[in-house]
Amino acid sequence: MTLTLYGIRPCDTVKKARHWLDTRNIEYRFHDFRVDGLAPALLQSWLDRKGHEALINRRSTTWRGLSDTARAGLNREHALTLILANPTLIKRPVLTGPDLLLIGFDEKAYARLTTD
Repeated sequence: MTLTLYGIRPCDTVKKARHWLDTRNIEYRFHDFRVDGLAPALLQSWLDRKGHEALINRRSTTWRGLSDTARAGLNREHALTLILANPTLIKRPVLTGPDLLLIGFDEKAYARLTTD
């Protein structure tokens, strides 16, 4: 199974996920939003599968730094525009693979990777 872990290097939750995968010798490719960017088609597919409410981290520094106007009336199209301009709005990490899209680090959800 080919896995990709999306996030940013300094994020503590991303570090936890990477450590979890590394200690279990689960191979993955790391994609840093800040370095590698974020393709609109990929983001659109995540929004189609999970919705903007699940994808946006409303506790992030980036979210709190947005104007009230930018946060108001958030729908899928607006979320797409906001996230492409500010990829750190995404709840991290995002782990993808064939038929897999996990948002955030949940050890129980990750544990299923070792049983499938």
